[in-house]
Amino acid sequence: MGGVALTLYLLTAFAGGLTSGVAGFALGLVVSGVWLHLMSPAQAAFLIAGSGLVTQTYGIWQLRGSLDWRKATPFIISGSIGVPIGAALLTVIDPGWVKTGMGVLLVLYGLYGLARPAFKAPQSRLPIDLGVGIANGLIGGLTGLGGVLVTLWCQAQGWPKDAQRAVFQPVLFIVLAMSAGSLAFAGALSGETIKLYLLGLPALVAGAWVGFRLYGKLDEAAFRKVILVLLLVSGLSLIAPADVLSLILPPH
Repeated sequence: MGGVALTLYLLTAFAGGLTSGVAGFALGLVVSGVWLHLMSPAQAAFLIAGSGLVTQTYGIWQLRGSLDWRKATPFIISGSIGVPIGAALLTVIDPGWVKTGMGVLLVLYGLYGLARPAFKAPQSRLPIDLGVGIANGLIGGLTGLGGVLVTLWCQAQGWPKDAQRAVFQPVLFIVLAMSAGSLAFAGALSGETIKLYLLGLPALVAGAWVGFRLYGKLDEAAFRKVILVLLLVSGLSLIAPADVLSLILPPH
């Protein structure tokens, strides 16, 4: 990887860590558009999963006193069922259609939430949480975005910001761990990948540290807006043409 490419890699690692520190999610959506142009898809997927494990571990540690395993467990259990099913469906379902559908949902929800502050979602109950967890795992297995749906669900409940992150961050951690393990087993882990991972760690951790400091300064209303804007941007990134960034960056 040349000097310009390495600089872009490190800058996006910092930006991904910063975003994850502030909001608790969206690292993959921030870095994937650049990293997929700098390396192979398998390499990028493992680095995204591995980087996400670092930021989620940091976030979980910072919120260790408020983690709500009772609420998170149904999403984790059902999500662990959904991930392998989603991965198996890759042979019969085009992930592009899933990404587009998810993108449209996130855009509509983000726009609606920003336009109308009050939104009453169905109350969190075990059967619904299990269904959301399975759907979240399916999306993760199909697209690698296992976490966006649970984040949306927690945000829609109107819980305090710490309560939201205390649920969706452990879920994200488990899904990312499953993804990283599957990718390593499939041969995505190489010497070059490990080297890039270690090079990016300082920028990633620095970004997460700065992001979490910013998170501490957000009140509930500001955190809600940050989540809605990130969901909106995430949705737009999913439905935007895949070759937009190729106008700026040469393909790998």
